[in-house]
Amino acid sequence: MYLDDILAHNKQFVGSNQYEPYKTSNLPNQKSVILTCMDTRLIELLPAALNIKNGDVKMVKNAGGMITSPYDSVVRSIFIAINALQAEEVLIIGHKNCGMQQLDPSIVMEKMRERNIEDQHFQAVQDEGVDINEWLAGFETVEQSVANSVEILTGHPLMPASIPIHGLVIDPETGELTLVTRGYEQ
Repeated sequence: MYLDDILAHNKQFVGSNQYEPYKTSNLPNQKSVILTCMDTRLIELLPAALNIKNGDVKMVKNAGGMITSPYDSVVRSIFIAINALQAEEVLIIGHKNCGMQQLDPSIVMEKMRERNIEDQHFQAVQDEGVDINEWLAGFETVEQSVANSVEILTGHPLMPASIPIHGLVIDPETGELTLVTRGYEQ
């Protein structure tokens, strides 16, 4: 059982003070917040490629590293980082070969059905005013997704004009960054 392995490791980790090298403040040293994808290839590669260490930035992750609405939880997290935790720059970093690129919602819903989610539950989501096909949809290109997320933040009525919002794409094989939007020039 994976949870039991985690708990056993954690007991040893804490008991031998292995947490000591990771102690830091809750405020980001680099005064930045990063939105990126939850892709497993980025867990260690992204910080290494950006030369960031524990405590340097606030990190927000979701499927695709994308903002889908001006008032989703990602935007709230970014605003908290800016207004309560001293972040002064935003970096939105998508990646090549993302699983969200051209993701077909019908395939995701079929997998849900295989896990015994019944059609009435999909209808209940629709009844809440959520277009499930739009909610589960991916994007055409990672560059366009990053640009769209930057645009949502840049045009947000609660976003201070003094906060630069950058858009980048990282190659999950090499760590190479490609600039999509340079926020200093907005």
